[in-house]
Amino acid sequence: MHDNRQTVAAVDEREALRADIYRLLARLLLAPPDAELLDLLAHLEPDEDGGEMSAAWQALADAAQTTTPEAAGRAHFELLVGVIQGEVTPYASWYLHGTLMDEPLVALRRDLRRLGIARAEESRDPEDHLGALLEVMALLVEGGSPDQAAFFHRHLASWAQRCLADLARVSPPIYAGTGRLGIAFLAQERQRFEAMTEESPVRMIDPAAG
Repeated sequence: MHDNRQTVAAVDEREALRADIYRLLARLLLAPPDAELLDLLAHLEPDEDGGEMSAAWQALADAAQTTTPEAAGRAHFELLVGVIQGEVTPYASWYLHGTLMDEPLVALRRDLRRLGIARAEESRDPEDHLGALLEVMALLVEGGSPDQAAFFHRHLASWAQRCLADLARVSPPIYAGTGRLGIAFLAQERQRFEAMTEESPVRMIDPAAG
């Protein structure tokens, strides 16, 4: 006899892991890792299944072992903040329109209001920062929201992996590793949502496609 409790527990664990990965990537993009987080990452023991996710986890763990909080702080500022802007500009408006605070931000704010999600008062970043969008996904996953796929499709699918690919090419290993992990994870999430769409009697369309 099948124990439904085991199935529910497995699903809950899988969803918790998805939320944790979204939140980790958000954390690394929004602020440099402190000593505690670097230590946690350095002691990761990924499954050796030969997959891209495992390889990305290992690369991030290796990078954390040789990175200090001071070096991570400098790298984060140079890459993602800058005096005017960093080497990588992690905003949807920038990747989609080449300017900041453009139409993608307006559409995002409309969807965030509908979802009942607001920017933290202490945040100075526009809501279309990649780290902020990944935090929203973590919240949606944790809440079991049916809006996960639609939000991913509307606000991440068209540009996030390009941004992470730019990050994966930088020299500080801790951020190259962050980019590599993000690419692998979002590819996995895209496949997940596409599979869900194929099983559904309705499908998502891209409003921008006209």
